[in-house]
Amino acid sequence: MSDQHQFYLERAAEARASAGAATLDNVRDRWLRSESSWTEMAVRREHADRMRAKLIAEKAAERAAVKSAGEA
Repeated sequence: MSDQHQFYLERAAEARASAGAATLDNVRDRWLRSESSWTEMAVRREHADRMRAKLIAEKAAERAAVKSAGEA
């Protein structure tokens, strides 16, 4: 998990806490929208991190296969 993913989750938690403390409906709604946005960014970042790790693993496997074929 990247630091950026964790940052997004922390911002979402802060927004959720602020929404809980809000006394005005429109302010609470704004904080809840903010929480939703931060959570969505965290999900996207997590997906990107997984895809990047998969791509790196695939490239490493390709390099190893090419190296093995060259040695044979």
